Amino acid sequence: MSGFGTVSIGEAARLSGVSARMVRHYEGLGLLPPVARTDSGYRQYGDADIHTLRFIKRSRDLGFSMEEIAELVGLWHNRRRASASVKRIAQRHLGELEQRIADMQSMRSTLAHLVHCCHGDARPDCPILDDLAK
Repeated sequence: MSGFGTVSIGEAARLSGVSARMVRHYEGLGLLPPVARTDSGYRQYGDADIHTLRFIKRSRDLGFSMEEIAELVGLWHNRRRASASVKRIAQRHLGELEQRIADMQSMRSTLAHLVHCCHGDARPDCPILDDLAK
């Protein structure tokens, strides 16, 4: 990506698909290097900043934590990185996602069973409430 020169925070947000508030947040976390400012103090973002913001957005879309994203951004900028380091982060995240999916499938199964067992009529007895009260 090239050709944008320097742009305002609003334009950087639009080009990257990240809100201006999140751009400032990522900058505060150190995920972006300090950005240039105009004489009047307005932030100016270059092509590399927008590319990094897109990288962060894609990482967030994949569910990586901010700590993981910080590691990934650091590895991305380090041309002497070992891909094994990147793979380790992604594998750990994949394992966490798989566990969350399994947990959600278990919750779904239990809830589906409880919904099936509840008559849903005018009677006060309810297996859903009975299970929640355990």
